[in-house]
Amino acid sequence: MDRISALRNVEEALRDFESGESDLAATEQRVVTILRTYATDFEGETGLRAYQATGDGRAHGLVVVAENESEARERIADLLDEDPTTIDADVSPV
Repeated sequence: MDRISALRNVEEALRDFESGESDLAATEQRVVTILRTYATDFEGETGLRAYQATGDGRAHGLVVVAENESEARERIADLLDEDPTTIDADVSPV
């Protein structure tokens, strides 16, 4: 899914919510699904791809875009305001 398709799908989900055809929970689920699909299909500029953290800590489930695993770990650490060496999670391509 490209960026334009993702945005159109999110706009459609919001229109359905605004018109009362969908409740908040269903809209949230729909938007999350759109974003996850976009992230897993992401084909960015040279070398960029989506990476996900898995583990028991706060990083679990976070997905970031980076050029490599090391940069992804740094971005996750920045999001959590932690030192990259203290992140208790595996980081791998989505």
